[in-house]
Amino acid sequence: MSVFLLKRLVTFVLTLVVASMVVFAVLELLPGNAAQIILGDTATPESLAALERKLGLDKPQLQRYGDWVWGLLRGHSAMSISYDVPTRTLIAERMQVTLPLAAMAMLMTVVVALAAGVYAASRHNRAGDVGVMFVSQLGIAIPSFWFAILLILLFAVKLQWVSAGGFPGWSEDDGGGLWDGFVALLLPAVSLAVVQASVLARWTRSAVLDVMREDFVRTARAKGLSRRATLWGHVLRNAMIPVLTIMGLQFAFLISGTIVVEQVFVLPGIGRLVFQAIANRDLVVVRDVVLLLVAMVVAVNFIVDLLYAVIDPRLKPSDA
Repeated sequence: MSVFLLKRLVTFVLTLVVASMVVFAVLELLPGNAAQIILGDTATPESLAALERKLGLDKPQLQRYGDWVWGLLRGHSAMSISYDVPTRTLIAERMQVTLPLAAMAMLMTVVVALAAGVYAASRHNRAGDVGVMFVSQLGIAIPSFWFAILLILLFAVKLQWVSAGGFPGWSEDDGGGLWDGFVALLLPAVSLAVVQASVLARWTRSAVLDVMREDFVRTARAKGLSRRATLWGHVLRNAMIPVLTIMGLQFAFLISGTIVVEQVFVLPGIGRLVFQAIANRDLVVVRDVVLLLVAMVVAVNFIVDLLYAVIDPRLKPSDA
């Protein structure tokens, strides 16, 4: 297990190093810089040079990359040019919205997809199977932002059960509370979960059907186990290997891909922060957010690799 963990940790670190280089290089290739955005086209060369020195933009690229990475390793983040606060403060505030949103959407996805996938597989080529496949295909075809607009029209405009957007906060000091925050994220989570649950349900159905053809399933049934007990106790566990991979990718996507839905519901999440930072040419915020998202994606994949050995005892960590 120690060798397995070491290999995964080395891969994790190398991925972050390469990702940091790519992120920094891509942002450096963009025309203009933050000083030009702040001062505008009418700025004099002297004032532009002075602001570049203040922001550290006059330093060589390699030195600026080293300062950025060294600061992150020490737990120090650069100051946002637009907000004049450390980027870690901005990211921490916005993650209070994005992480619960992604977690709620993922929970809905897993519950609905596993139930629908196992149900469809257990009724292969029957009405239940055809119905689940039709609904899942429809869910895949519907864009999340379009479904989000439909939810707003129905529940916020017509029924007026919830507000059309915004986030009141998690504490009463901010004018909200736990329940108010949960309600504000409910429709965005549903709009995100529809597509993901449709994809995962189809994968679950396919994986369960493959396992149901194995000899040990027939043996379990011959020993007197009910169909339900066999499905949920034996088949699903062995079918979770490919399903886990998709679940890991989906959760990573939900964390990093909420920008459109956050724009629709006017949520102050990480996606909206990136959108605003790009518009304001605040590349300091963009590169820190992108690197954080890369780290979270790699971390999710690392956790999925560890879960493989837990779910399927046939997989040895030394063989991974």
